[in-house]
Amino acid sequence: MTKYVIVIPDGAADEPLEQFGNKTVLEAAHTPGMDKISTLGRQGLVRTVPLGMEAGSDVAQMSLLGYDPKRYYTGRAPIEAEARNIKLSLEDLVFRCNLITIADGEMADHSAGHISTAEAGKLIKELDEQLGNEQIQFHAGVSYRHLVVFKKLDFDVQTYPPHDNIGTAIDKILPRGKGADLLVDLMARSQQLFTGHDINKVRKDLGENQVSSIWLWGQGKRAQMEHFQKRFGLKGVTVTAVDLVKGLSKLIGFDLIDVPGATGFIDTNYQGKASAAIEALREYDIVFVHIEAPDEASHSGNAEMKKKAVEQIDKYIVTPVFEALQGYESWRMLVMPDHPTPVRTCAHSNEPVPFAMAGDNISGILHTTFSETNAAKSGFRIDNGFELMEYFLKS
Repeated sequence: MTKYVIVIPDGAADEPLEQFGNKTVLEAAHTPGMDKISTLGRQGLVRTVPLGMEAGSDVAQMSLLGYDPKRYYTGRAPIEAEARNIKLSLEDLVFRCNLITIADGEMADHSAGHISTAEAGKLIKELDEQLGNEQIQFHAGVSYRHLVVFKKLDFDVQTYPPHDNIGTAIDKILPRGKGADLLVDLMARSQQLFTGHDINKVRKDLGENQVSSIWLWGQGKRAQMEHFQKRFGLKGVTVTAVDLVKGLSKLIGFDLIDVPGATGFIDTNYQGKASAAIEALREYDIVFVHIEAPDEASHSGNAEMKKKAVEQIDKYIVTPVFEALQGYESWRMLVMPDHPTPVRTCAHSNEPVPFAMAGDNISGILHTTFSETNAAKSGFRIDNGFELMEYFLKS
């Protein structure tokens, strides 16, 4: 039985950067593991975000898992609700609820300084006690990522992702449409609660970004997806720290492995994720390893941090997992970002991303290092991102 591994360095694709001599982060970073895969196998470009859809990780990850977002996508928040075992009725609408920092009337930080889960949990609990009721329910998540469920309330709103609007005036990206007044009111009332809060006093003393407000976005209704094993005949498992990826994995019937110290940030437990993936190969046919760090570095506009994250992924995850696969009679490995997140814009992009795959019966024409430029030179391009999975598994 063939063993399959997919490693996703989230948001790693980028533009040429002057500070790296007009190289992209992938080109500037030392990545012998990824380069070996692209040299032994083949690389190409794939469009994971269909034209006309927002360049979110939800849409992109759904594509690369082999599912057409135009058919299955109902919103980001319901995917995360699945990860947190929040049961939704068909009438419920769930929103993502970030804890953010506002400065000078602008979106300064989509994560409130990557607030700790313990601090955030206390704030969300207080929000639910003071602002929640039978129709409005706050649910705590990880770090700055939380959810609000609205029961039997009528919405038709446009909302805006905070991480794609760093530096934008808040009044330009407030929710708009039917029901928006309630959302804006909840945000305003959260600001009153957070002003002078003890947690913010401590964060101020420590020189950390304070929590200014909640931010509601990414709304949707309950999601349903066909199981991966039914479609492809393979038993899968995911290693990730991010609820979005956990939710998608649960929706397609993948098991989950929680790794101690996996944070969804630059300080995540890279070695622990690799060890978990290698061990999982004994039991599972396909192992999906997701690392959020490059994306978070991009949202912070920090190219050096992003380069370091990519190098850590290559050294501590790609290389040891690739070596472990050599012990199996038949194997394939795929490495790719889900979408670009250029450091210049600090926001997601819907441009095609490079991928590299190696293993049984995979060969390429252009045997060279892994990068956006070389992937484009290969001439191998997949325009419907959800078709890449079948190619990887069956070609």
